[in-house]
Amino acid sequence: MKLGISSYSLHKALDAGEMSIQDVIIYIAELGGEHIEIVPHSFDLTKNAELIDVIVNQTRASGIEISNYAIAANFSNLNNEQFQLEIERLKGEVDIANKLGVKRMRHDVASSEDLSITNFNAELPKLVEASRAIADYAAQYEITTSVENHGYFIQHSDRVQALVVAVDRPNFRTTLDVGNFLCADEPPVSAVANNISFASMVHVKDFYTRPASQAPGEGWFPSISGNWLRGAIVGHGDIAIRDVLQKVKESGYDGYISIEFEGMEDCLVGTRLGFEYVRRIWDEL
Repeated sequence: MKLGISSYSLHKALDAGEMSIQDVIIYIAELGGEHIEIVPHSFDLTKNAELIDVIVNQTRASGIEISNYAIAANFSNLNNEQFQLEIERLKGEVDIANKLGVKRMRHDVASSEDLSITNFNAELPKLVEASRAIADYAAQYEITTSVENHGYFIQHSDRVQALVVAVDRPNFRTTLDVGNFLCADEPPVSAVANNISFASMVHVKDFYTRPASQAPGEGWFPSISGNWLRGAIVGHGDIAIRDVLQKVKESGYDGYISIEFEGMEDCLVGTRLGFEYVRRIWDEL
């Protein structure tokens, strides 16, 4: 297993101009991280190609790898022209992933206000078509593409599985986020057990949870059924992280694990504490 950190964990410092992406890479290396996952939340590599070389050179200088390139995408509710344009845009992102030197790229596939299984089944053929096209394009670079359990519409473990199995490409998998299943009101331990065999990448994230009746206020957001979630330092929240990591380890997964912090605490402190916790628990298991 190689433990690292998603650049998204430090996006508050990036957004505020307190850190550059080079600073983030250096910080991760200083913590003992073995890799960084590049999530262009606070920067845009499509409009700033020079930054690709900056990232590659800094990771080499810091002695860490780039594990994954994670980007947004949506193939639902589009007309044919929009659909094809989105596929072509994603192919351009695959080219960026190749320039970064990564062999994994996560892309979203759909966002919809209609979260019903009926709508999912209706949209699935188009999502399969798009994901196949991108995976086939990425194959020339030996890049594995993936869908994350992310964004409500495809957050349930069975929907992720349905898409991965239907795409039927050896280089199309899932970026498994252990915390995001709670957004679909699915228990993380069982959901991780369901999907770990399909994972090309694992995110470890934690949440505080409250029932729908409590409405805690600022900083909280609703799950699909109206329960409340707030980002937590990994190990401080309500997810049974030790049990989750046990499932991951028992599965034989031995790839990249990336810490994602999105809590209200200082992002440098929150990221460090979560990283240290996962390293300790993994070594104990």
